[in-house]
Amino acid sequence: MEAIRFDRVTFSYPLSETPALADVSFGVEESEFMMICGKSGCGKTTLLRQIKKNLIPYGQKSGAVTYYGRPVDQLDDRVSASQIGFVRQDPDDQIVTDKVWHELAFGLESLGMDNQSIRRRVAEMASYFDIQGWFRKDVSHLSGGQKQLLNLASIMVMQPKLLVLDEPTSQLDPIAASEFLQTLRRINRDLGVTVILSEHRLEDAFTMADRVMVMDEGRVLACDTPRKIGESLMEDGHPMFYGLPAVTKIYHSVDAKATAEGPLTVREGRLWLKELVGEKAPAESAAPEKGGPDEKGSERRAVPAIEIKDLWLRYEKKGNDVLRDLSLRVWPGEFYALMGGNGSGKTTALKAVLGILEPQRGKSRTEGRTAMLPQNPQALFSEITAEDELLDVLKGSKKSDKEKVAAVSDMLRLLEIDHLRKNHPYDLSGGEQQRLALGKVLLLEPEILLLDEPTKGLDPFFKVTLADIIDRLTSEGMTILTVSHDIEFCAQYADRCGMLFDGGVVSEGDAKEFFAGNSFYTTTANRMAREFFPHAVTWEEVVECIRNL
Repeated sequence: MEAIRFDRVTFSYPLSETPALADVSFGVEESEFMMICGKSGCGKTTLLRQIKKNLIPYGQKSGAVTYYGRPVDQLDDRVSASQIGFVRQDPDDQIVTDKVWHELAFGLESLGMDNQSIRRRVAEMASYFDIQGWFRKDVSHLSGGQKQLLNLASIMVMQPKLLVLDEPTSQLDPIAASEFLQTLRRINRDLGVTVILSEHRLEDAFTMADRVMVMDEGRVLACDTPRKIGESLMEDGHPMFYGLPAVTKIYHSVDAKATAEGPLTVREGRLWLKELVGEKAPAESAAPEKGGPDEKGSERRAVPAIEIKDLWLRYEKKGNDVLRDLSLRVWPGEFYALMGGNGSGKTTALKAVLGILEPQRGKSRTEGRTAMLPQNPQALFSEITAEDELLDVLKGSKKSDKEKVAAVSDMLRLLEIDHLRKNHPYDLSGGEQQRLALGKVLLLEPEILLLDEPTKGLDPFFKVTLADIIDRLTSEGMTILTVSHDIEFCAQYADRCGMLFDGGVVSEGDAKEFFAGNSFYTTTANRMAREFFPHAVTWEEVVECIRNL
């Protein structure tokens, strides 16, 4: 039986020239795990919100969305609240109480359940999610991964039949994201809960799904099993192929397949590669090129653009140190990526560089005008259209009105959101909001740019555009320091990477050398192929190594 059915659904936001959803039809079977992917703005969030009665956006709609045969917009409020769970992108968006145990009990209290039933369900769910260790903590003291797990547990305590998740791992570090998705898979397999998941980071989620649905410009482009989706997109030559997991891209990008079915997981990829390559690839093949960013032009970069030295910082007088003896140098024209788990102090380090946090000891110095893109792009929004947001930055500029309009138009085209210039910023998708916020920061023309999770919510296609923008800015002399969970992006485009742990940088180096030596903080391609090509970090490098055998 189908848990959800979309029947020729078309939806348009007010004043929008093109529909966000166009003639969408598909069904999700009971207990199925369905994953939805596609470019930012393709309609994923709009589609998911049609499933939850109180989240259906305002606009013009035709067609029908049914839950077990009943129209979603006509469901009883109690049924919609208890049987359909929705997890959003930002972990802080759904937390409404101060304590973990209050959050777990909140939904059941709202449903009017008796105290004994509430205590029993809360205890059961706390045990299932293994959160007894932080059961009585303040939610403000939780990491991003713990908050998102709490959101999921708070929904599961109501025993829903359907879980809808809109990019729930976008703000989590790779290990926390993997743990969250494994928990989600366990819920689907152990409890039979139907799961509909929207994701940009496909490396883990892709292998868990029973079916994958690819969306493009509000339409369903393809819907099939994960093994068949890669082949279908490759044959059609669709650019969404390049957003698929590394194992799938590697398999479909080489001529000799050696197996009837394509691999999905790292384990399957290793076995396939062993069968394909055999003994032909010595470990020393594909060695990295010598000479990282520290070696090239080191003489002309005698003075670092960013220098942090012996810095200690805590938020409360009697609290724990967030940064402990942190030292870091970033050179002019360099793209440096600082990585680490949730709560490791990455954002705090950026704020210390910007000067909005005062350290207890040590110092931070920058050479040039500095601007920062925050993790939450909405923190920069104050106007009613995307175009007005960018014009707002230029209010104090000495440019003429004609020059301001031209600068805004150029920025909208550069960020590929020119068609959204009249849209309200809050009506944009998460990835589109990220681009708009980046545009506001770039119009300030900083010499040093700080980026806090710049690829959050971005589809794989715009990540390439972002990399081109960063490359152009650094070639013109801008220094860029980013903190990020996006291993694949940093491995491919950063000059140097560092690992922040226990308040300090414990390792750093050229991007390829940095990731090639890690077990978890490395790319899927490297984990799959390191036995044969230990220095190949990106999927393109692995494909090249295979072709050169």
